[in-house]
Amino acid sequence: MTLRSRYTLFTVFWLIFILLLYNIFVYFFVIRVTTRGELQLIASKADLVVETLRKNKYQPLDDPKLLSDMYNANEVIRIVRKDSTVVNVVGIDKELMSITPVISNVTRSDSVRIDGQRALIYSVPIYRNDTLIGVVEGMRRLTALDGYLQILLGALSVTSIGAIVFAIFGTYWFTSRLTGPIGQMVQTMREIDRSGVLHRVKMGREETVELQQLIRAFNQMIDRIDRSIERQKQFVADASHELKTPLTVIGSYADMLKRWGRDNAEVRDEAIEAIVKETERLKKLTHSMLTLAEAEQDDWLHASRFDVSKVVKELAVVLGTTFQREIRVHAPSGSVAMVGDKDKIRQLLQILIDNAIKYSKEPIDVRIQLVKNNVKIEVTDYGIGVQESEIPFLFERFYRVDEARHRSTGGSGLGLSIAKKIVDLHGGSVEVFSKPGNGTTIVLQFPRNLHHS
Repeated sequence: MTLRSRYTLFTVFWLIFILLLYNIFVYFFVIRVTTRGELQLIASKADLVVETLRKNKYQPLDDPKLLSDMYNANEVIRIVRKDSTVVNVVGIDKELMSITPVISNVTRSDSVRIDGQRALIYSVPIYRNDTLIGVVEGMRRLTALDGYLQILLGALSVTSIGAIVFAIFGTYWFTSRLTGPIGQMVQTMREIDRSGVLHRVKMGREETVELQQLIRAFNQMIDRIDRSIERQKQFVADASHELKTPLTVIGSYADMLKRWGRDNAEVRDEAIEAIVKETERLKKLTHSMLTLAEAEQDDWLHASRFDVSKVVKELAVVLGTTFQREIRVHAPSGSVAMVGDKDKIRQLLQILIDNAIKYSKEPIDVRIQLVKNNVKIEVTDYGIGVQESEIPFLFERFYRVDEARHRSTGGSGLGLSIAKKIVDLHGGSVEVFSKPGNGTTIVLQFPRNLHHS
């Protein structure tokens, strides 16, 4: 069942339920109010007869003048002795007069049906010297009232049916407007699936705030997918270009070996050295690409609590010994604990320190600080620096500030992209401060507790 049908059925059934309760309430409320008015009318007449008897000192109960002013076509007023004998009566309704009188020592009222029509009975006892001598009964047909109630019932039925019909068409029209953008999104997705070309949903002015938010979120998703596809295309193109260069070099030197390497030792040594160098670069590039691919998986991080200072100090000793460079670590006394993937944080710092070693000859400073609930790490080199206009692009895949510099250092152009991915997965941030000739400082901040799903 479609959303439109469900919404329409729900609205109609709910409206029917409300109208049913409302009509029942109105109908019985009108019956109660009007019946009470009719009862008060007949009661006032009966009470008037009793009051007249009392004033006349209970003159003969069968005096015709006693009830002569009480005549009404739909009523019967009668005086009944204690022995149930009717001694005085006014009225012409034989069916009302045929009702058996009831002698009671208290005032009473009752409702009966005569040929499907309602009638009210009101009885007032007559006392003489505290002795019950009879009762005054007033009986009144509710013919006119029942007619009005039938008209009311018909009016309520007609208005309810009209309201239901109006609700059906109104709800159907409203849900059509409501679900129109959703249908447009479905159609857009089908068109995307058919053609493979991403499309955005056009937003009209008449949509509600919620629908505008839905359309905006859908279009943002399309934009993200579009950007992701473009990045993938760019990545494939850049990877192809990066792989093509070492493969071309290896192929060229292999051809050189084939032609002249057998007899010329100098050519052979040069070719072998170049092939080894390009093969090593190709391996690093492939490894970096695989690392980026693995980073897209949900279970790439393995979180645990560890001491950041200890990891940095150990890494500084290893890299300082390997490259014969001074790496100074400035950390607070004691441990600096955080929750994260220890190996990935080590890999991140290795990338940053390795870049600092490549592009500077001075000592490298690594500073660790606790800032509220964050761990702040700064890696500073005093080397050639980077132009300010280049900083926003440093973490893009295969981006290089200087082609010649990239070739000379043997980088793949993916190290900083991997570093940025590690920072993002840890919920951290990274900032770069650099000036040409004055070195570069990369500032990392991580929450001490990893919130990673």
